[in-house]
Amino acid sequence: MQIVRELVAPCEPSALFGHGSGLDSYPAWMGLVSEVRPAYERPEAVGVPAWYVELRAKVGPLTRSKLLRMERTEHVVDERVVFTRHEVDGRDHSPWILGVDLVPVDDGTQLTMTLEYGGRLWSGLVLQRVLDDYVEQGSQALLELVSPS
Repeated sequence: MQIVRELVAPCEPSALFGHGSGLDSYPAWMGLVSEVRPAYERPEAVGVPAWYVELRAKVGPLTRSKLLRMERTEHVVDERVVFTRHEVDGRDHSPWILGVDLVPVDDGTQLTMTLEYGGRLWSGLVLQRVLDDYVEQGSQALLELVSPS
């Protein structure tokens, strides 16, 4: 599954980048992200920031959650950041890749966020709709954070 969302924010790329370049800032604006805490670096990936990210979504009366270990695999200041799932338990896991691209435009910055997911827990029409709703709400919350008062 792939979800691509775009928005134009009335700010410079640096203002948006500060809210998306590290996963620890996501709970402030993305309701799907319930908790983020630092993860230990892999010995073969020294200097690569990593986080444990808990995703939690209400689906009717039920709650679905998922804990992911994510690493920042690309980082171009004010332009692009990519987070890739990389677990350290030796098991095979579904891929999760979150990419954020920023491009200056006349009225601010265009943000393109791409989520690629290869698992089954969040698939299906109902869960895809729930995920879409969280992404839409998060987009609005992010715009509120970076919009001039």
